[in-house]
Amino acid sequence: MRSHYCGDVNETLDGKTVTIAGWMHRRRDHGGVIFIDLRDREGLVQVVCNPEDAESFATAESVRSEYVLQIEGEVRLRPAGSDNPDLNSGKIEIVAKKLEILNSSETPPFPLTEQAEVSEDVRLRHRYIDLRRPEMLQKLRFRSQITRQLRSFLDDNGFLDIETPILTKATPEGARDYLVPSRTHAGDFFALPQSPQLFKQLLMVSGMDRYYQIVRCFRDEDLRADRQPEFTQVDIETSFVEEEELMAMMEDMIRGLFANVLEQQLPNPFPRMTYAEAMARFGSDKPDLRIDLELIEISDLMKGVDFKVFSGPANDDKGRVAALRVPGGTSLSRKNIDEYTKYVGIYGAKGLAYIKVNDLAAGREGLQSPILKFLPDDVVEAIMKRTEAETGDLVFFGADKANIVNEALGALRVKVGHDLGMVKHGWQPLWVVAFPMFEWDERNDRWTALHHPFTAPRESDIELLATDPGKCLSRAYDMVLNGTELGGGSMRIHKVDIQRKVFELLGISKEEADDKFGFLLEALKFGCPPHGGLAFGLDRLAMLMTGSSSIRDVMAFPKTQSASCLLTDAPSAVSELQLKELNIRLRKVPTIVDGAETE
Repeated sequence: MRSHYCGDVNETLDGKTVTIAGWMHRRRDHGGVIFIDLRDREGLVQVVCNPEDAESFATAESVRSEYVLQIEGEVRLRPAGSDNPDLNSGKIEIVAKKLEILNSSETPPFPLTEQAEVSEDVRLRHRYIDLRRPEMLQKLRFRSQITRQLRSFLDDNGFLDIETPILTKATPEGARDYLVPSRTHAGDFFALPQSPQLFKQLLMVSGMDRYYQIVRCFRDEDLRADRQPEFTQVDIETSFVEEEELMAMMEDMIRGLFANVLEQQLPNPFPRMTYAEAMARFGSDKPDLRIDLELIEISDLMKGVDFKVFSGPANDDKGRVAALRVPGGTSLSRKNIDEYTKYVGIYGAKGLAYIKVNDLAAGREGLQSPILKFLPDDVVEAIMKRTEAETGDLVFFGADKANIVNEALGALRVKVGHDLGMVKHGWQPLWVVAFPMFEWDERNDRWTALHHPFTAPRESDIELLATDPGKCLSRAYDMVLNGTELGGGSMRIHKVDIQRKVFELLGISKEEADDKFGFLLEALKFGCPPHGGLAFGLDRLAMLMTGSSSIRDVMAFPKTQSASCLLTDAPSAVSELQLKELNIRLRKVPTIVDGAETE
C-alpha cells in the first residue's frame, strides 16, 4: 500500500513518484491550494493538493484530523525559503496525483501536538491516540533501541535467551504476589512471578552457564512514579564467575548502551562505594552524585549537650545526629524552611532544626537559629568547623533513629539540590557494594533479608550467621545512576546448608522452607556451581535515558498509580460461572453506616 514511510521521503527522491500512507496531522487551505501534513511512525511529510487535479482536491477538502489516507504523488523540492529544517522531509513536498481515504476518524479527544496540555487520565483512557504523538512514538522507539542493544551485547557474550514460567509458586518473601486460581486443582493457586530468581538459579544448576531474559514481572504493591504492578526486567545470571568479573561485564554493557544509543561516554571503571559509606555521606543506598551536598556526622559533638532533642539520639546506639550544609542557604525564607520541615515529616522526622550563618566572623552573634540558646559556644564552634560553613550558608540538622535521619536528610539533600539548581549536568554512575545481609524489623521482631534470602554472605562472614547476623555483609551489588537504582544483584548461595541457615535466621521454619522452596533446596544438593547475576529495570532505564518523569511514559499500556487500566477498565468483575469453575465464592466487603458495619 506504500512505497515509503512519510518521514523517509527526502530530496534524494526528487522527481520520483511515491506512495505513502498515514494519518492526516494537519490541513491548511492557502488560496485554493490545500496542504496536508501526513504522519506515520517515521515522521511527517507535506503533501500539496492542486485544484487542477479535481478528484484528489475534492477528497482533500473532505479530510479531517486523524483520517487515514493513502496518497500517490510526485516528489519535488520546496520553493526557495520554504524549507523546514526540523523535518527529515523538510526540503521536499509531494504533489498529490491520487488521494484515497482509507478510513475516517471522529474528532480525537485531545490534539496530537506536543504542546497540548492533557491530563494523564485522558491520555491513558485513549492510549492508542496518545501513542500517535511523535513524543510518545519516539520514546517507544528509543526503548526498542535499548532492548536491541542489550540483546546484542548479551548474545555476543555467550548468554542464552531462555524463557521461564509465568505461572509459578507463591513465596513468603518480598512484595505481595498476584495470585491466579487453578481450575483443575480446586482451592490451589499459582502466583505470577515477582522475578525469575529461582528459575534462573535452577538454570545454573542445569549447566546453562549464561542466561538472560527480557521478562515481565509482577508485584502487588503500592505504586509511585517509578513503580508499576507489571514491569520489565533485563534478567541475567551466570556461573563460575566472581562478582568483580560480572560487574565489569555489566559495566561494559551499560557503557556500550549509552555510547551507541545516546552517544554519551560513561566513566571506566564506574566508581565504587560501600553501603555504609553511602548511608553515612548521603543517607541513601542510591546516592545522586551530581549533587555535592553531603550529610556530616556530629553525634559525638552532641553527646554532652543539655538539649535532649540532640543528646538523646547522640547517646543512642541506634540514633544519629547529622548536619547538612547548604551553600548560599541563607537566601531561603522562613516559608521555605517551613516547607522543608513539612517535607522531611513524610520520612518520619519530627522537625527540622537549622542555623543560618549570616556572618561567620562575628561568631555566635553572626548566627541565626532558635536552637542556638541550647548549645554551648564550643559546640557551636565545632559544628561550624566540621561542616566547613561559610558566611551565607545554612546548616540543617537531623536527630532521631539513624534510619529516620538518613531517609529524611537524604531526601532533603536531593530536594534542596534540585530546588537551588545544584544538580550537575551529565551522568554519574556508581556501584554500591558491601550491603548488610539482614536488617532488623522492629515491628515484627525478626531479621529480614536486605536484598532477598538467596543472596550469598561474604566468605569471611559466614560464621556471623550464627553469632552476629547484623554484622554479616553480603556479596550484593547495586548499579546506581543519577540517584536511581538501575539494577541490583548478588552472588547466590549455592550450598544447601548455608541456604537452610539463612532461611532459619529469617524465621522460615524447616517445614515452610521445604514447602515453599523444597525444589530449590533439592537442586542445591546436585552439584550447584557458584553463580551470580543481577536484573536491570528496563522501564526505569528507558525513563532515565529519555528524560521522562515517569516509567508510564515509556510503557505502551501502563497502569495508573492505583494499579488500574483506564483503557480496558481492568480489573473488573467476572461472571458467576467463571467463579464457580474456579471454586471461588466472593466475600461481601462490609460497609460502615453510622459507625456500624453492614453488608
